[in-house]
Amino acid sequence: MSETQNNEATKVDLELISPELRQVITFDDVPEELHNMVVSIHEVTEEAVREAWDTLPASAQNILDNFEQFHALISVSQAFAGVGTMEEFTTMDFPADMSDEEKEDYRAQLLDKVLSNCIRDMVKQIKKARRDAILKRDFKDVFKK
Repeated sequence: MSETQNNEATKVDLELISPELRQVITFDDVPEELHNMVVSIHEVTEEAVREAWDTLPASAQNILDNFEQFHALISVSQAFAGVGTMEEFTTMDFPADMSDEEKEDYRAQLLDKVLSNCIRDMVKQIKKARRDAILKRDFKDVFKK
């Protein structure tokens, strides 16, 4: 399959994704090459993000209109963090006696930790926004029409 055909096959139709995720992708000017990754992350992280949302006090949840906005913000954050981490993989030095499987396991654990940290960091930021008018406005600005 040619490069062009492959890109067309993975191109995401933004009209088919949630309005909240589409809004964050547009607001953050996410490159088209990352759209598929963002959508994939969005699909597989919903349960973990929902658990984090459910732990937030109502005052923090009220910074946004709904869970879907929170989930969309995290999905885009995770995509950018994931790309950064994967780029670092190319420069990692592993012990000579480490097998390819051990290297892959380590990379998978590292990526999982980075993605989990994105959720934790967003929880901290949304809680902080309760007492920080500028941060609160920044959250709300993403979803202004």
